[in-house]
Amino acid sequence: MIHNIRFREFVYEDEDLDELTDAILNIFPDASIEMEEAEGLTEDKIIILSGVVDKKRHTKSFFNRILELNQDQLDKLDNDLERKMDEKGNLFLRLSKEAAIEDEIEILDSGDSIHLKVKIAAFPAKKSIAIEKVREALHQ
Repeated sequence: MIHNIRFREFVYEDEDLDELTDAILNIFPDASIEMEEAEGLTEDKIIILSGVVDKKRHTKSFFNRILELNQDQLDKLDNDLERKMDEKGNLFLRLSKEAAIEDEIEILDSGDSIHLKVKIAAFPAKKSIAIEKVREALHQ
């Protein structure tokens, strides 16, 4: 159902790099994480952690964790699909850093978070087909 998942997380100077690296590994245990240094608007140092998860067993494992969310979170995801899916079938999600540190998944709408771009396997790669596939999986 998922071709790949791209993740990106910004680690600011006042945050613990090791803890936030572990947060990603809690969600994607076999991820290869790239680090890039950047500079914020106020010249503060930011480290960007990123990578791609594309092995089927890892993407499936992630989606199974999504399906284990409480019903309120699943309903919210279902209701937000139109807004969070682009025309090419990419689902954009934000996950709570704090929850990920605790090895939990919590979907957020805004704020400092782990950003995901989830490429839904839909043929043809269209928004309506991708939404249908995700809804099908959510309601099984």
